[in-house]
Amino acid sequence: MTPRRFLCLGDSYTIGEGVTAEARWPMQLAAAVRATAIRLADPQIIARTGWTTTELLAALDATAPPPRDDFDLVSLQIGVNDQYRGLGVNAFRSGFVALLERAIRYAANDARRVIVVSIPDWGVTPFAASDARGASAIAAEVDAFNATARVATRQAGTAFVDVTTDSRRAADNKTLIAADGLHPSAAMYGNWARLIIPAALRALRIS
Repeated sequence: MTPRRFLCLGDSYTIGEGVTAEARWPMQLAAAVRATAIRLADPQIIARTGWTTTELLAALDATAPPPRDDFDLVSLQIGVNDQYRGLGVNAFRSGFVALLERAIRYAANDARRVIVVSIPDWGVTPFAASDARGASAIAAEVDAFNATARVATRQAGTAFVDVTTDSRRAADNKTLIAADGLHPSAAMYGNWARLIIPAALRALRIS
């Protein structure tokens, strides 16, 4: 049987900034899925540190050859850089909805095969200590962006997985933060994979 195909779209959290390639949550998720006897290929990842929704869209438009339109599972985790740069919820909503539509198209136009992963709260990290907005304001903005994404995913019929709550445990457990003081450690990415796997298995068992 041909392994199922897995596409991941996003930014530094999807590419796994600060950890090895094997420790990225998409790689840990794929390994966890295979442990259930479902053959899933390693993910194709289109992501880069610093990308906003607009930049991810532009990258997808420029990808040659373009992504296939028959992936069995597609994940989308994007928006932290829109929030960090102060681009606002309205601009994020526009870009996110366009990306969600694209993700569904890549999943053979089956919204049930798409998983949106929430934006983590980077305000609890050492990196954020020097940010003038402060942890509380950053948390409120992240929550507002995630609420926008959750509404859009509900309307589209895709899954939404909250990793934001888990990310906040890093406030009291620095082993969950990578050496750069900002991004998740391999341990936190492992937590995210465990949170995402139920939605991934539901998607993969559709057909």
